[in-house]
Amino acid sequence: MIKLFVDNWSQFLTGFGWTLLSSVLALFFSLILGSFFAILEVIPNKFARIVGNVYVEIFRNIPLLVITMFFYLVIPMYVVKINGFAAGTIGLIIYTSAFIAETVRAGINSVDVGQMEASRSNGMTYVQAMRYIVLPQAFKYVIPPLGNQFVNLVKNSSVLAFVAGFDLMYQGNSIASTTFETVNTYFVVAIFYLIITLPISYYMQHLERKIV
Repeated sequence: MIKLFVDNWSQFLTGFGWTLLSSVLALFFSLILGSFFAILEVIPNKFARIVGNVYVEIFRNIPLLVITMFFYLVIPMYVVKINGFAAGTIGLIIYTSAFIAETVRAGINSVDVGQMEASRSNGMTYVQAMRYIVLPQAFKYVIPPLGNQFVNLVKNSSVLAFVAGFDLMYQGNSIASTTFETVNTYFVVAIFYLIITLPISYYMQHLERKIV
């Protein structure tokens, strides 16, 4: 296994870099997008709630691969050309954001309604009250499930392999097909995924103990 890594270290590190980049981008934008649709789901406006619910229900119930293939095949055909990395990352953002939206919505609903009412009575707008009072408390409640979503996001980034996204799985498949050392190759790939996911998991646990 060590010889396999030494002989193919450049490919492994390239895949690790692309996986890390995709995961960081998807984590950042899915958190923003998910929080936005979570707010839409609880906002007093009925139309906004419908939009939020429709978005979440649609993308939670469509496989990630289908969403990714849509951006990889359909969007370049009719809208604009994008590469496999972009298609995979966008698919990952949209898919993960739907789950994050439900997680954050649950956190918002866990906050006492009196917090919003007190904020509004003190002159805050709905947006200000949500931003400064409700959301900070909501995120405290949902740290554990959010951590799980972040770890799942990293693992789901392997979908890039299906659209030539040059990620860890893509490079692993390439190495395995040329060296015929399938077991050792995917063992190395698994180690690289653990290098990303374990720190996230431990950090979220630390954050939970510190904040909650």
